[in-house]
Amino acid sequence: MRQAHTVAQVRATEEPLIAAGVPLMARASTALAVEVTRRLSPVYGARVVLLVGTGNNGADALYAGAQLARRGAAVVAVLAGDPVPHALEALLREGGRIGTPEALTGAEVVLDGLVGTGASGPLRQGAAELVALVREGLVVAVDVPSGVDADSGAVSPGALRADVTVTFGSLKPGLLIAREHVGDLVLVDIGLELPPADIEVLEDADVPALLRHPRASDDKYRRGVVGVVAGSATYSGAAVLSVGGALVAGAGMVRYVGGVEAVRVRWPEAVVSATVAETGRVQSWVLGPGLGLDRLEVLVDVLDRPEPVVVDADALTVCAEHPYLLQRREGSTVLTPHDREYARFGPPVGEDRIAAARGLAERLGVHVLLKGDATVLATPDGRVRVNTTGSPYLASAGSGDVLAGALGALLAQGLEPLDAMSVGAYLHGLAGDRARAGAGALVEVWPSVVRSLGG
Repeated sequence: MRQAHTVAQVRATEEPLIAAGVPLMARASTALAVEVTRRLSPVYGARVVLLVGTGNNGADALYAGAQLARRGAAVVAVLAGDPVPHALEALLREGGRIGTPEALTGAEVVLDGLVGTGASGPLRQGAAELVALVREGLVVAVDVPSGVDADSGAVSPGALRADVTVTFGSLKPGLLIAREHVGDLVLVDIGLELPPADIEVLEDADVPALLRHPRASDDKYRRGVVGVVAGSATYSGAAVLSVGGALVAGAGMVRYVGGVEAVRVRWPEAVVSATVAETGRVQSWVLGPGLGLDRLEVLVDVLDRPEPVVVDADALTVCAEHPYLLQRREGSTVLTPHDREYARFGPPVGEDRIAAARGLAERLGVHVLLKGDATVLATPDGRVRVNTTGSPYLASAGSGDVLAGALGALLAQGLEPLDAMSVGAYLHGLAGDRARAGAGALVEVWPSVVRSLGG
């Protein structure tokens, strides 16, 4: 599992090292040049344009450009302000030159060193004009794409869209959020010993380590029993998909509460009950997909129980109107809003998705899975994970119902809420990318995704 550190945390670690003469810039620029070299074939004769600002990121670009020029690349620096003098001198010594914005025409590689990680808000006019001219070549951002806030991921109008972002020392939270502008994210170790961070990112190897695997001594109860309260005459498919999500995510049994006959047909292994009180033993609940907004009584029945509850879809809308239903709970609660559902609980998400998820979790004492291109997972005590799997194919009806069911299964198997949200979101994202179809396809490919990770 990787960690993401704020700009302030990284700078606080860098400053004493720089004062002691540790060559952090040399390490960063060398790694940057190596990454560009890896993606260029050949380097000799390649046209490389550096967009250079006044700060350290501009210097990194210049030093990397000097190394590329030494290997025979035709390197041109386009300056937006006064660069770091010794970095520019290094480029010129190796045969690089200073050019005009017209140099961007025909560039094979563009290195974006206009602004650094400390920048926020709109780009200045000169930088914005240069970014607008970037239309061809491999675009490599130095530490952070110009116009992207490294801490929040807020994207300014006209921000640069990179194909690759090479970041130094640690991942930055905003780079995990602004995925469309970041492109491939490459982390370079420059020797920083950073403190523990409260923002984390799962990797493939983390998933099988967190999953509960079936044991020889298991029975259906030890594997986890999920209660699903979902579906209505209008949205019968939500019940089918939620139950399916729970089953393919490993639940030993699903107890379905509702009147959707299609659940019996599609999932004959599900046990159907008429009411919450009649369900028997349950270790977690999935509440809300396709349920309708007039079922307050059944919501209260579930939320008053001690087991963990996943609150999704229509149940989110009702709970936003009656937040005391959440605040008085003793068991764990996982909310799964997208941005519009989030806004029903108060202010809209805004530009800082991490702060938004964290704020709602702390305010209501719940766990929050804020859906989006980069799904943000937050706990009541301020811990955050950002999910980096997924694709636009997940933006389809019923996708969230499958995720809700899977979360219920993971909670029933005994995973802590943050781990359940992390694993569920990660697998859901991979399944969406593999299925590239409707929500039903997510259910079909889920087991193969788990197997591909060694789970």
